[in-house]
Amino acid sequence: MNIKSLLFGSAAALVAVSGARAADAVVVAEPEPVEYVRVCDAYGAGFFYIPGTETCLKIGGMVRYDAQAGDDPYDGSNLGRLKADGTRDETYHKRTRAEIRMDARSETELGTLRSYIVGRFQYDDGEDSGGSLPEAFIELGGFRIGIADEIFGAWVGYAGDIINDDVINYQSGKTNQISYTFVGGNGFSAIIAAEQGSDEFADNVIDDYMPHVLAGAKWEQAWGKIAGTVAYDSKQEDIAANLRVDVNITDKVSLWLLGAYQSDFDENSFYTGETNWFAQFQGDWAAWGGVAAKVTDKATINAQAAYEDEGTYALALNVAYELVPGFTITPEINYTKFDGARKDDSIANGGDDDAFGGIVRFQRNF
Repeated sequence: MNIKSLLFGSAAALVAVSGARAADAVVVAEPEPVEYVRVCDAYGAGFFYIPGTETCLKIGGMVRYDAQAGDDPYDGSNLGRLKADGTRDETYHKRTRAEIRMDARSETELGTLRSYIVGRFQYDDGEDSGGSLPEAFIELGGFRIGIADEIFGAWVGYAGDIINDDVINYQSGKTNQISYTFVGGNGFSAIIAAEQGSDEFADNVIDDYMPHVLAGAKWEQAWGKIAGTVAYDSKQEDIAANLRVDVNITDKVSLWLLGAYQSDFDENSFYTGETNWFAQFQGDWAAWGGVAAKVTDKATINAQAAYEDEGTYALALNVAYELVPGFTITPEINYTKFDGARKDDSIANGGDDDAFGGIVRFQRNF
């Protein structure tokens, strides 16, 4: 065999082998197209489409740290850690709280379908306070079902931007509820609702098939708003009503006034647990008022005063300072003068009739 025959033979063998391998070549699948997150601007800032759906989702929340000293404005006791013997250490009260909020919305033939969830986690004075579900509800059109803030105070706009804003309480706690809200033209809206009640402050949970019921109306304009509700406590068979007026003096200064009434108040109700579900203040009536003034681009001063018919009044003042966008530091001072049904040897500094204290809050919103 000469060199030429050897080269031709080797080339033929290589061609044969290459042809066999080409017949068995691996086919690489085309990559799936990537669906990038799309911004959903139909419901405001922060919403995006859940990939593969037409549902818009917003995820947010906050982390908060509170340090409080002096007297507890709610009862005048020391603010320190509660000990096994029922007394408190004379020291700071510290609290860290975190919340995660998820808001999902989509459009249907019956209107906007919305689900809203808040998860809360808290740590108080060296102890894990655990998690809770302060809000979780479904909305379709104007209908809502689920758990949320009691509507008596929420509908009118709560009180002012004060940390301890409910020393004289303008509403109850959280409750399972069913409601319908009508939104009309020219800033008018109205609500009807049925609520189960809760045992956060007293035993206000209904014990038969008749719920607590409420109706409210609101009118909002550029100058401010007027909002009010009328409610019936089916367990105590009492009524309650409130009315709030807000006035925008300028684009930087606003005033507000809130008044509330309850029927058949009994000064012993706070000790027997037979309070009106909608009215957690003491007396036939109570009033709250306040002012907010944006004094710089970063600082807003908030002041609030409250009084209840039994004689107690509460004053508060704070400055909310936005150090950087999303991070606000708020120092606040509180003064409460106890009287009437609240004046008892077990509260208000062990018999003293007033309480003075302060709190500073650091809060990061996202």
